[in-house]
Amino acid sequence: MTQFAIFATLLIAVVAAFVLPPLWLGLRTPKLQADRKQANLAIFRDQQAELEREKAEGTLAEADFEQARRELQRRLLEEVESPDATVQASHAPSRGAAIAILLLLPVLAVLGYGALGNLRALDPAQTVAQPQITPEQINDMVGKLAERMKANPDDLKGWLMLGRSYKTMGRYAEAVEAFSKAESLINEDPDLLAAYAETIAMANGKGLQGKPMQLVQRALKLNPQHGHSLFLAGAAAMEAGENKKGIAYWEALLPQVEPGSEIDQMLRSGIDKMKQGG
Repeated sequence: MTQFAIFATLLIAVVAAFVLPPLWLGLRTPKLQADRKQANLAIFRDQQAELEREKAEGTLAEADFEQARRELQRRLLEEVESPDATVQASHAPSRGAAIAILLLLPVLAVLGYGALGNLRALDPAQTVAQPQITPEQINDMVGKLAERMKANPDDLKGWLMLGRSYKTMGRYAEAVEAFSKAESLINEDPDLLAAYAETIAMANGKGLQGKPMQLVQRALKLNPQHGHSLFLAGAAAMEAGENKKGIAYWEALLPQVEPGSEIDQMLRSGIDKMKQGG
């Protein structure tokens, strides 16, 4: 309890240090900075909603969902907390409000925690850190999913999840087998088609010719600007010595990548080599 009181006092002091000076001295955060933070929050909410949708549909495992959610939160905090070079604007001071906040903040904190807080959290015995998921536990979860799919062979989304899990683990042959059970779903989604094609190529070690390229072509029919498929199509054309096709695929992909990035440099280098070879 003493540790909690110390922590709460420090937290109130930090909050007061940020909130009170603008009110006392008449300074406020620039509108551009506020707008930027609001935009970041909106983007975070959209991405969070997308992750939750994929989790609810069963296409995103619980461990992957938690990892992606933590990464979103980390990036948002880094962006929102980054310093802004915009010059601050001024307005009339509001010292009465500053004094009221200073007096009410501790009271409201105690009342709010009493109403909404978890009092058990004050007990150190109740705050033991949750253990990290080990590779053995992941293997066990994937194994249980595989057993469940044997009993539910018509669960196409389950087969997709199993295929993605195997692919992430580098078990490409098993991933191909799992993906093959859900081809009716895969055939209507460019993202899934490209992932399936890539998995087959990694499983057989023979490149992208044959079925992988057929899947990529189907993805491009559904979406001619699909980035992953354009990349695979260009790589397949390069493998086959069809340089003109490879150049066309990768030049179509260039506007979708960040200029100067590693993928941009790799694409441009590949295009130059194909031009020299053609």
